[in-house]
Amino acid sequence: SDQILEYNISDKVHAFSTFRDAQLPYAVVTGHQVHGTAIAVVTDPDTTREQLEGFDALITNVPGCAIGVRTADCIPVLLYDPVNKAVAAVHSGWRGTLNRISQKTIFKMHDLYGTRAEDLKAVVGPGICKKCFQVGEEVVNYFKGNGINIDPIYSWEGPKQEGMKGGHHLDLIEENRLLLLECGVPATNIQVSGICTYEDGRFFSARREGSACGRNINAIKML
Repeated sequence: SDQILEYNISDKVHAFSTFRDAQLPYAVVTGHQVHGTAIAVVTDPDTTREQLEGFDALITNVPGCAIGVRTADCIPVLLYDPVNKAVAAVHSGWRGTLNRISQKTIFKMHDLYGTRAEDLKAVVGPGICKKCFQVGEEVVNYFKGNGINIDPIYSWEGPKQEGMKGGHHLDLIEENRLLLLECGVPATNIQVSGICTYEDGRFFSARREGSACGRNINAIKML
């Protein structure tokens, strides 16, 4: 469809991110996200958002049950375990990335379903890119203080200027890829969309439009 960006993970899975005015092709269970690390197990495709208060990642092993996360610059991570037949949708903004929510989700899938990281297929979907993700020094210090090696993801670009130029920058897209690698997901099993939501007007961006803007839905379903 011209309303959704589809990911080619497996013929047993449908995974996509929506463009800004897309109609969802079917109902998708999403949580009420709070930038935390709580993970919900979804067993009923009719689960409402109100029932999922405070969850930033969802997992399911129910075929036909679509789960998703809402983003508008934060990084969506979609996971598929083809061996134990389970999927996950993870909302990883800077707080979620700092607290390694994608790794915690993999550990939870391991505990529940026996998932092994080396079997996982992963998508790191559209989110804000390093060039556009200017942060305060305190955010950089949070990352340093939490044992994350910031060398591959950090740059200082001189005095702050108009827009997102200058200042401290972090690469959340790359950090989410690195967190998956660190867990044991093979590099060849990780697709990175490479799309920046701040630069690409087809997607909602809280930085560009304000936090009251709409949200992109990033969903995965086993067929």
